[in-house]
Amino acid sequence: MHTIDWLIAIVPVVIILFIAVYSKKYVRGVVDYLAAGRVAGRYVLCAGDLTSALSVITLVALVESKYQVGYALTFWEYLMVPIGIIMGLTGFCVYRFRETRALSIGQFLEMRYSRSLRIVAATVRTISEMVTNAIGPAVAANFFIYFIGLPHEISVMGIALPTFTIVVTLSLCLCMVVIWPGGRISLLISDAFQGLMSYPIFVIIAGYIFLHFNWHDTIGPVMMDRADGESFINPYDIEKLRDFNIFALFVTIMGNILNRASWIGNDTSTSGRTPHEQKMAGILGSWRSLYASLMMLLIAVMIISLMSHSKFAEQARGIRAELTDRVAVEAVADPQLRADLNQNLAQIPVMRHEIGVDAPLSQEQDMDTPFIEVARDTLGGTPEGNQQFQKFRTLYHQMMLPVTLKNLLPPGLMGLFLLLMIMLLISTDDSRVFNASSTIVQDVILPFIKEPLSPKQHLLLFRLSSLAVCIFFFVVSIFFVQIDYIIMFTTIMTALWMGGAGPIMIFGLYSRFGTTTGAFGSLIFGSGFSLVGLIFQRNWAETIYPWLHSNNWTVPVDSFLKTVSSPFNPYIVWEMSAVKFPINSYELYFMAMLSGIAAYIIGSLITQRKPYNLDRLLHRGEYDIANEYKEPFKWTVRNAFKKLVGITPEYTRGDKIITWSVFGYALVYKFGFCFCVVFVWNMISPWPEHWWSEYFYITSLLVTGVLGIVSTFWFFIGGVIDVRRLFRDLASRIDDPLDNGMVEGHVSLADKAAFEARTHEPQDD
Repeated sequence: MHTIDWLIAIVPVVIILFIAVYSKKYVRGVVDYLAAGRVAGRYVLCAGDLTSALSVITLVALVESKYQVGYALTFWEYLMVPIGIIMGLTGFCVYRFRETRALSIGQFLEMRYSRSLRIVAATVRTISEMVTNAIGPAVAANFFIYFIGLPHEISVMGIALPTFTIVVTLSLCLCMVVIWPGGRISLLISDAFQGLMSYPIFVIIAGYIFLHFNWHDTIGPVMMDRADGESFINPYDIEKLRDFNIFALFVTIMGNILNRASWIGNDTSTSGRTPHEQKMAGILGSWRSLYASLMMLLIAVMIISLMSHSKFAEQARGIRAELTDRVAVEAVADPQLRADLNQNLAQIPVMRHEIGVDAPLSQEQDMDTPFIEVARDTLGGTPEGNQQFQKFRTLYHQMMLPVTLKNLLPPGLMGLFLLLMIMLLISTDDSRVFNASSTIVQDVILPFIKEPLSPKQHLLLFRLSSLAVCIFFFVVSIFFVQIDYIIMFTTIMTALWMGGAGPIMIFGLYSRFGTTTGAFGSLIFGSGFSLVGLIFQRNWAETIYPWLHSNNWTVPVDSFLKTVSSPFNPYIVWEMSAVKFPINSYELYFMAMLSGIAAYIIGSLITQRKPYNLDRLLHRGEYDIANEYKEPFKWTVRNAFKKLVGITPEYTRGDKIITWSVFGYALVYKFGFCFCVVFVWNMISPWPEHWWSEYFYITSLLVTGVLGIVSTFWFFIGGVIDVRRLFRDLASRIDDPLDNGMVEGHVSLADKAAFEARTHEPQDD
């Protein structure tokens, strides 16, 4: 790292932290701290959501997964486009949740179901959320250690301190600097500024990779050089891919629909000026991530090409040598065993794979296989050895990204990429710590408090809770060992909540059907199924498999698993393994969601006595005390199509232009042309593999690149305007002390008196 790189990285971060501290002056009450006063505009929301959604762990996880499956699955991911766009255009769940005016998901659950469900569900969600997100600082800390080239230990006054612990501590301290002063205001403003700075960095990094790794000479040939059934470029030749395959995509689509609202509430979904503004921020989200996605995808295929193509053989061998040497220090505690491992790895020669001459690469035999096999042979054979091997393999795949970039990027770009990663670290950790801490305060502690807290007491409770969550993140990061693919781990951990949350939220927002009993049933069966799966995954190599083996159960269990999964081969394959639980996280998540849906419907059918008053929950009709509700859209032949794309009387001319642009790009171009036309064409006349290479080059790189440049300028201008308006609106906002998340008789405390005055009836049912 050069001095210029450190200046590029540090100066903007100092400015961001100053902005976060400055925003404290605008915090007057709970709504300001939790929801930025509900006065945020669409571009601030959109830019802030971009950086809070992206993260160091997101990039590491994407590269880790794409390294296994390449580009091919991207074609089938176009199936998600119409679903995502329709949900965005119609404001599915987001619009209705904003109508409830709930400050948290727990407040919504108490208004819709009961206080007991609020407490239990919030506890389950918070545990799932915190454990899932707590590995973020750990993965990020490792990323920075490997990317900068820091030693694993640093000597301070003669005392050897783990660098990992120091970096995790620093990252969480930065997080608290942002959260403590202004809560959601600090997060939203600092994330928006980070988002505005990130766009140009995306362009520069993507442009560098695009210019230095020629598609037709390098990337394309590497993508096409794969064994039958495991193509990295041909979407019709991927039936043998395991873990990240078509079934995983199906589960992802199902989960995106069912759990659209499962993480809503303690994020920016409560911060929009109006439900319409919140909806428009979601629509703009279709554009905001174009260049971010392009940059991450380019990084993934660049690493695949660099580590596989023969012309980079010497450089790739050096990267793998550095990588395995550093990973061994973390994965293997015994010095002698580690020395044996390093000696065995050092004997692996420089490998040159000649495309078209040597056998195509596969998941079973690729350029990393010799290193993985040596590690398995050296470390495996015992339960403890199998666990060490799991950790070695996991770190090997995850840390390939920072070690590769460290050896590739020139001065200047190193600083820009470091700045980007620091910004993503801050924006992600602060959002996740804040979301968890606000859930604890609003939905676990607040329901037990009889008298409303003063705003000062309430804000202090938020800040102390954030500090406690940071400490929890620190402990988990230090002691938790993550032994599976990141995406697989986060899938099963979030399934602890999302396995049962989907029907609770969807029926709660859109139906008068559904009871507290049904909601509890969904949590017990959906989330409980995920918990059992997680226990089996975590203890398989060290405890469960050795127990099965010692009791001669491995053969019958293997036979049972193969028999059950055989109808779904090759997309679902359950086979006995001493290292990894046979059923992956996507498969467990799918079964958990089905269990949750069934339990909700059956429990509600048995216990429901009368339809729920949905108008009161959504502040519609006589309950519209804030004058935000618009009359229902009247269907006619002429306006039916507008309704289908979400256009209502609230839309201005600019809103309609944005909506039709998103509709045209996503549904007409990406889904209609890039998917449907190509799908039909291949049904009639299958494309050769090199056609698929050109297809992805044009659709994923060239078109996305041009649109990304346009959206970069567009969002920068809109973001600057919206930030100025946000400061002005926050300064003039009048706080309501009763608007603090407390609920009486299924009605928000802030709404209770107004409802009673308007409807002339007590709100206590």
